[in-house]
Amino acid sequence: MKYAAHHIFSSFLALVFSFNALQAQIFDEKGIVAPGAVVEKLAKGFTFTEGPAVDKKGNIFFTDQPNDRILKWSVKGELSTFTTESGRSNGMYFDKKGRLITCADMDNQLWAFDENARPAVLLKEYEGKLLNGPNDLWIDPKGGIYFTDPLYKRNYWKRNPEMQQDGEHVYYITPDGKNIFRVDKDLEKPNGIIGTPDGKKLYVADIRANKTYEYKINADGSLSDKKLFAELGSDGMTIDNQGNIYLTGKGVTVFDKTGKQIAQIPIDANWTANVCFGGKDRKLLFITAMDAVYGLRMKVKGVQ
Repeated sequence: MKYAAHHIFSSFLALVFSFNALQAQIFDEKGIVAPGAVVEKLAKGFTFTEGPAVDKKGNIFFTDQPNDRILKWSVKGELSTFTTESGRSNGMYFDKKGRLITCADMDNQLWAFDENARPAVLLKEYEGKLLNGPNDLWIDPKGGIYFTDPLYKRNYWKRNPEMQQDGEHVYYITPDGKNIFRVDKDLEKPNGIIGTPDGKKLYVADIRANKTYEYKINADGSLSDKKLFAELGSDGMTIDNQGNIYLTGKGVTVFDKTGKQIAQIPIDANWTANVCFGGKDRKLLFITAMDAVYGLRMKVKGVQ
């Protein structure tokens, strides 16, 4: 019995040490994480999670792209399936009409899902040619859509897997949906994208160059005043109510609006793909990483 008790106590100490070590790994200079909060694994058993997006109620939708499905993590912490015909959706965002707009990678299109998971094609080509593979998007306050179009060759494509456009660019669709034009043609491989809630600034990650840029958004949707924001690329991105920008890849790295790193949130996965804020109070940082999704309670909150 003495051995058993000692063994149990030793195991307990090991768990406490591991817990404290994980706590110590969270770098949080400005106190944006809720006191005592730790990263929790909310659900697992997926193949590759991506594209988290929050609806008006705070429910979070995310994709399991290799399995062609979109799932829902409710404000009650319940997991359900939204659709099993997602068009291989990747990045997603809700518009003001409550539609879930997605980068439907299967046919290199943009789709819009209604609340009953019925899809409609919003965009299928640019200047008569297929897109490379829309990856991530952000919708501005006017309803215009910015999206990135890198090339990641997919084994499920029936098309020619080579480059369809003359490069990997960033695009803008006007709020009426009638016009689409390129807003940056000089990035190596644009990926993550997010804008400020006032519609004045846009952030785009060049994941191949390992840099993230900041732009001024003009009245017509075009971009100007491009400048380096951070010497770090990103897969998915989000923003909080203090203007801090969250980049993903090796965990979640947070920069304030001046481009200074203020936090590093480690995730127990080889790759952290995307992130958003959700929950009733928008204070749940929801993180997609490989075969699981994670959550972290925050003091700051998300914006929509």
